[in-house]
Parts: sequence; C-alpha cells; structure tokens
Amino acid sequence: MTQSTKTSPPVAPRRPHSFTTHGITVTDDYAWIKDPKWQEVLRDPSILDPDIRSYLEAENGYTESLLGHTDGLQRRLVKEMRGRIKEDDSSVPSPDGPFAYFRKFREGGQHELFARTPRNGGEAQVVLDGDALAKDHKYFKFGGSRHSNDHKLHAWSADTKGSEYFSIRVRDWATGGDLDDLVEETDGGVVWAADSKSFFYVKLDDNHRPMQVWRHRLGTKQADDILIYEEQDSGWFTHLHESASGRFCVIAGGDHETSEQRLIDLANPDAPPRLVAAREEGVQYSIADRGDELFILTNADDAIDFKVVTAPLSSPERANWRDLTPYREGVYVLDVELYAGHMVRLERANALPAIIIRDLKSGEEHAIAFDEAAYSLDTMGGYEFDTTNLRFAYSSMTTPSEVYDYDMATRTRVLRKRQEIPSGHNPADYVTTRIMATSHDGALVPVSILHRRDFVRDGKAPLLLYGYGSYGMAMPASFAANRLSLVDRGFVYAIAHIRGGADKGWGWYLDGKREKKTNTFDDFAAAGRALCDAKYTSEKRIVGHGGSAGGMLMGAVANRAGELFAGIVAEVPFVDVLNTMLDDTLPLTPPEWPEWGNPIESEKDFRTILSYSPYDNLAAKDYPAILAMGGLTDPRVTYWEPAKWIARLRATMRGGGPVLLRTNMGAGHGGASGRFNRLDEVAIVYAFALWAVGMADKAEA
Repeated sequence: MTQSTKTSPPVAPRRPHSFTTHGITVTDDYAWIKDPKWQEVLRDPSILDPDIRSYLEAENGYTESLLGHTDGLQRRLVKEMRGRIKEDDSSVPSPDGPFAYFRKFREGGQHELFARTPRNGGEAQVVLDGDALAKDHKYFKFGGSRHSNDHKLHAWSADTKGSEYFSIRVRDWATGGDLDDLVEETDGGVVWAADSKSFFYVKLDDNHRPMQVWRHRLGTKQADDILIYEEQDSGWFTHLHESASGRFCVIAGGDHETSEQRLIDLANPDAPPRLVAAREEGVQYSIADRGDELFILTNADDAIDFKVVTAPLSSPERANWRDLTPYREGVYVLDVELYAGHMVRLERANALPAIIIRDLKSGEEHAIAFDEAAYSLDTMGGYEFDTTNLRFAYSSMTTPSEVYDYDMATRTRVLRKRQEIPSGHNPADYVTTRIMATSHDGALVPVSILHRRDFVRDGKAPLLLYGYGSYGMAMPASFAANRLSLVDRGFVYAIAHIRGGADKGWGWYLDGKREKKTNTFDDFAAAGRALCDAKYTSEKRIVGHGGSAGGMLMGAVANRAGELFAGIVAEVPFVDVLNTMLDDTLPLTPPEWPEWGNPIESEKDFRTILSYSPYDNLAAKDYPAILAMGGLTDPRVTYWEPAKWIARLRATMRGGGPVLLRTNMGAGHGGASGRFNRLDEVAIVYAFALWAVGMADKAEA
C-alpha cells in the first residue's frame, strides 16, 4: 500500500473475497480490513494485525494532511465550546432517605465525581472521583453507579478500553476504599438486593451480548456467582433495572419488535425470577409496580402508538390486562413513570412532546404546558416512590436546559437549575422554527431549524442537516451549546425528523424499517430540498451529519442524492449493512434482524439490504467531500465498516471528494472519553463542515 501524502491518499490493496447467498454472488475487495481476531482486539487493541494498523494509520495521516491547515480553527472551536461549559457544574441533588445524591465536575476536570450531602444540608462527601480513577488509563468511562439501600456501599462500573466491557467494583462510603469484590465483562448495570449484601448484574458473553443475569454476594469471587437467568435466543438482549417502587429487580429482555419481563423480589433474592407475560412476537411491554398492581406500557392489541394497561401482580398474564389509558392513533406514549399516588406519561404527537399527569385516586389528568414552536422534554425520575414531586428537564434549540421540580398535587413548579453558559448566551439572539418537508410519497417530514435572529433567508447560507432515522429513536429539538459555533459563523442548523424514528409516533418508525427503509433516505433528501426551496440554503451549501445508523443514512444519501451536499460527516457509520447482517457472530447482528431483516434466511431480506447498503451501492460518479470517523474498539459499528467504505469509495468514485477516514485508535462507539477530549472530535467535524463550504479560512480569521 502506498503511504499518504497531501496529494496521494492511501491505496488499500484489493484482495477479492467472494461469497454466494441465495444464488447471488457478492465480491468484497476489502474484507481483509476486518481482523479475524476482532473479538480479542476489543479486549486488547495492541494485537491488531500490523497490516491493518498500518492502513488505518496511513488514512489518519492523510486526513491530517488535508485538515491540518484547520488546526488553528479547531483550537479556536474547542476554546469556544469549552467556554460554554460551566466547568464546576453539578446536577440537582436527588433525595433518598437521609441523603441527597448528585454528580458534579471540578474546574478543569474531564470526568464526573459522585457525591452526596445530608438531606437537610451539610458537607458534601465524594465517593467516586472520575478524574483520579481515569488518570492511569488512556480511555475511561463510567457505567452504572448505584448506592446500596442501607447507604453504606456504592456499586460502580467503568470501561477502560472503549469496548463497552464494564468492570463492577464496590466502594465503602465510610472508608472511601473499594472492597475486594471485582465483577468483570458486564454491561455495567447493578441492582442491589434489599439487604445490601448482594447485587444482580448482566454478564456479556463471548460475542459481547448481554445474555445472562447473575447474582454476586459481597465478599465472594465472581467464579462463585449464581446464574439467575439465561436468555436462549441470541437475537435477544437482556438488561436489568429496579422497579418503580424499588420492590423488584426487573429482567427486561427483547429485540426491536418483541419484549418479555421477569421480576425478582429484592427482599427474597433467592427466589426464582417470575414471568410477567410470556413473549408474543410483535408485542412489546414494560412494567411499573404499585402495591399489588402492575402498570404496563404496551403495543398489544394493535396499539401501534402504545397504551397503558393494568394487571394484578398475582396474575399479570395478558388475559388479565385492562386498559387504563386507551390507544389513541398519532399520540405516541414514550414512557410511564409511576409514583405512589400519580402516574406520569411522556407523550409525543407530531414531533412535539408533552407530560401528562394522572391522579390515581381520582383519575383526573392534566398536562404541563409549554409554548415554544419546537422543544424537548424529559422526565428525570428519582430514587423516591412515595412523593408528589416530579423532576423534569425542558429545553429548545434556543433555550438552554432547565430542570424543574413539579408538585403533582398542587400543580406548582420550581426552577431548580438552568444550564449556565459562562461565555454568555442570549436566547433572543436566535430563532427556532419548524417547516414541513413533503417526501416522495406525500409524507410530511418535520424539520426543526435554528439560526441567528439577524439571519437573511436568501438561499446563500451554509446549512448543517442532521438526521438519524432508525430504531424508533426520535431526535429532540433540544439545546446543544456546541452548535452555536456553527450558527454564529452563519450556518443554519437543522434536524430532519425522518421516518425510522418515532418523532411522529411508532407508525413513523414502522414506515422507515426493513422493506420501507428507503423512506428514511428519501425523507432526509426531501428535508434538504425543502430547506433549499424555503431559501434557508441551496444545493452544494448543505453538510449532512449523522452517526451510527445515522452514518448509514449519510452513506445512503451520498449514493442517492449526493448532488445536494457540499460535504457529509459520517461518525461510526453503519455502512456495510449486508456483510454485517450476514455475520451472526457480531455482537449486534441477531438482535438487529427485526430492524433490517435476516439476509441469511430470507432471500427477500438479502435483496432488500443489497439494494440500499451504502458499501454495496457505490457508483462511478461524483461524490461530495466525505469525512468518516470510526473507533478501533467499537463493538457496535466495528472499525472496518468506515475503513472498507472509504477504501471502496475512493476506488469507485469518478470525481468530487476528497473522502477522508479518521479512526480513533484508542476509543469505541462513543468516541473520546472525557467531556473536554470529546470537544476535539466535535471541532474536527465542525472544521470539516466549514471547510466543505469554503469557510474554514474565513472562520479562523
């Protein structure tokens, strides 16, 4: 392979590998970039094949040679973005019994500190210092963190490679030291037994899948742990959480279409888990408990946008489910939070969220009102069940996050925290609005827009268009201070609420998956064209941006509508869809089959995926400038997907570009660890966006 220079990008050698499935032969010239020892590489990145490492480092060198002139701009962007972060920030303390627990950062600190104060005031005690714990690691990320019920111990977990293998330890609040207990290769979550002498956790198997629930008794070795439950379906993932009342550990299993839950009585942790309702294909449900009654959020009985039912704890099977909040088409019930006297629903209709509160004694309901054109809401939960206090967060694309405590009985709210922007931010200087883009089939796609108030809508402005569109995940119109670095330089920032997400309800998601997946791509292109028609921007002034499945979106629109874009940024992009869905040893493949289809068993699914998979649909035509960003230890979108894509794209495209690959050799799916280190990667994205529209030099001046 050739080494990179400013005018000569790396050339990955072609080593054709052909396979035939359903009578269709596919040839992959770059399959060699996938290290056959990839599972071991997740645990120890140093064993990566030298040939592959050399290629990835050559690509990094080429990217640096082309973007190196933006180093000054990147430093300025980082300084700006860091200036908007309150460095000694802290969360609003959350009460639990005699204490109130919170997280905070120290001035200049990269990682969180976990602390508590006496409930009625007093000196704070720090139990976990993330900066101190991270100092001996190139990568460090906290996983779960949970104090014990007697408030004497604190279980915590961390990933030190970026591969999402979390090790659990237990810290003594009195001594500040960790016990000898060490539980490795977990998903990071912990649920304590009521007596605080043991905890439950999920262990990852050899394919990095959460399949087993174990119980660990304090003072014993992990080898002595007790297997509580094991999922037999490799397409299902298993996770744990504490129930609403704190009475149960909930074993929640499922894929993207079906779910099933079991309950462990935390006061009797030796008892076997108890099934709530047996799995039925296509039926999803989640539970909350109150006394002898379960409250269940479900899509059963064709409730596409979900409804709430109740069932007796003594016999919670499907036959005993009774509607409490009936299904209403177009009103998607995202979540239910349960308290001793109230039920809270987080709902969304037409891409706008709402909080609905129900008095469980009277049955009376009311909503908390907001009046901006586009905004984000999120309930925040808490440790206590017998309370009338609801904590929630509100923001919009112009309004920094605000945390409120709301008394569900008196209907009064108190502002507990407003996100501080130390360098200054006046929401009145900005405008957030929405337009509706008409897609190819007439569907109306909401597009949330942020720009400066002095912006002139003449079609000349550059615009960053963000999208995701998979797994039913909605993209909230929330505040993100980093975006201001683009907007203040004249960019318009837009979010396309495309199908495949649940922005307009669960049906919106169903219309953007499997055989309907191309609706996602067409919606994104329609959003770009609508923004041009409305004179927010024009063709070749748009930079597309997406990550993970949103990176797959970026690859697809580059193939299908590349003429719209000056540049495209694809972070950890899922672009090699067919090969990944054919490899059932990869961590996410079997659970992803309901989302994308199973090309191993179904010729129809094979042909559908082959028809749009970005890697398999590259063409000899002009492409916009493209920046692909990957992580070597990423277990979700493996490093070879962006690497293969860029290699093949560069060998196939007729003109345009350039196309760049940047692999973080010391991180995984989430990129760099640490709140400030992550800004370095955001700055690269923004510098590339400015460069793609010819503004990098001007932006630095």
